[in-house]
Amino acid sequence: MARVVLQRLDDKNHFLGTNESGNTLHFDTDPPEGNGQGVGPMQAVAMAIGGCSGIDIVDILRKSRQDLEGFDAVIEYEREGTPALFTRIHVHYALTGDLHPGKVRRAVDLSINKYCSVAKIVEKTATITVSYSVNGKHYEL
Repeated sequence: MARVVLQRLDDKNHFLGTNESGNTLHFDTDPPEGNGQGVGPMQAVAMAIGGCSGIDIVDILRKSRQDLEGFDAVIEYEREGTPALFTRIHVHYALTGDLHPGKVRRAVDLSINKYCSVAKIVEKTATITVSYSVNGKHYEL
């Protein structure tokens, strides 16, 4: 069984999460409840969609013998209700390198629609849309 630990660092909302390898992530809220010294938990989930799918996309492109030089993901989202669940998420991947757009499309599609565990969890409450660019040329999934 995997394990992570969360430790409160101050008398407000600053927490430090640590995984089994010793890697850390700071969580916090903005003042006055917190000190703004970390990401909010839902921001971390949004980032996790980019990280989870990013790992998939990089691996799929590597296996497809694509020469990926740069990768960025921008995740925009809307939340509503109590609890404030995600309702809409848009992920845009910007890739550079000697890449075939069809292979990038396949990698993005496989990740978001099949492999990314975080996206599969979040899609239960949110509509997830995706776009990507290859060397500056924009595409929709």
